Amino acid sequence: MLGDGNGWVVAPDGTKLWGLHGAAGLFLLAGEGADARLLLQHRATWTAQGGMWGIPGGAIDSHESPAEAAVRESVEECAIDPALVAVERELVTTELPNWRYTTVIARTTTGAPLPVTANEESEELRWVPLADVASFTLHPGFAESLPRLMGHTETHD
Repeated sequence: MLGDGNGWVVAPDGTKLWGLHGAAGLFLLAGEGADARLLLQHRATWTAQGGMWGIPGGAIDSHESPAEAAVRESVEECAIDPALVAVERELVTTELPNWRYTTVIARTTTGAPLPVTANEESEELRWVPLADVASFTLHPGFAESLPRLMGHTETHD
């Protein structure tokens, strides 16, 4: 279904950004402490800045909160069961005069990785140990925000 948030915005420096009302992604964690895993998406090469790893997400529609958009996009891109996702917080990780990206930190309610099925926007989906995420070839915006996100991610041993 085509939402009213789909479309390009041009940043002040001329960069094209997806999402007329901004965009959001789901930083979905499973497990705690050393066992914590993050759902990563290897973006299809035809997507904006494709071929890199990031988190599922996309454009926010006008009637949605960032958390609603991030969960909806993750259902579309990963076929997760939204009833098994507990949103913890929203963090604006990129803010420009006419666009923002919000990362939504959430956990699986089961404490375990959820079954996932990739759609055409993904080369692969993978539950990655949190300690290993930075070793992947990450989408530049995600790579830049990762230290801040890790600081807001509480895992317990």
